[in-house]
Amino acid sequence: MTECSTIDEIISRYADMVYRIALNNVKTRHDADDVFQEVFLRCVKLKQKKEDFVDEEHLKAWLIRVTVNCCKKFWSSGWKRHVVVGGEPEEVFQLPEENGIHEALITLPPKYRNVLHLFYFEDMAVKDIAGILREKEPTVRMQLTRGRAMLRDKLKEEVL
Repeated sequence: MTECSTIDEIISRYADMVYRIALNNVKTRHDADDVFQEVFLRCVKLKQKKEDFVDEEHLKAWLIRVTVNCCKKFWSSGWKRHVVVGGEPEEVFQLPEENGIHEALITLPPKYRNVLHLFYFEDMAVKDIAGILREKEPTVRMQLTRGRAMLRDKLKEEVL
């Protein structure tokens, strides 16, 4: 049984995390809203079936996994494959330096973007990231290393 027993408590505790991961993957607020709703609708359906999570970590891992899967489903839809998403990335972080990082981060391929986001913004360990993304730990460490290098290059380009 988790500490969060109602859906309202789950949403209030994890809404920011789910939204940031969704926005990080789908790049616009409108699309992130759709993913956000899908994730918590799935959570509601699970709660209606009277299924519960073992603990808080299980709940958090489930929410991250479902969010990542919903984002993948979003990009694989026929509509998104034939529609060009235009415009500038939207600013969602409070501090100016976070905005530059976010803009650079969303230009990276999803596999690097997800591990960097989970590691730095959600403060997760490599082992936990590997479990949630269903990757091996060395793979996650390599994606972190490559993602950091790509991010560093993007940030250097912005400065010049």
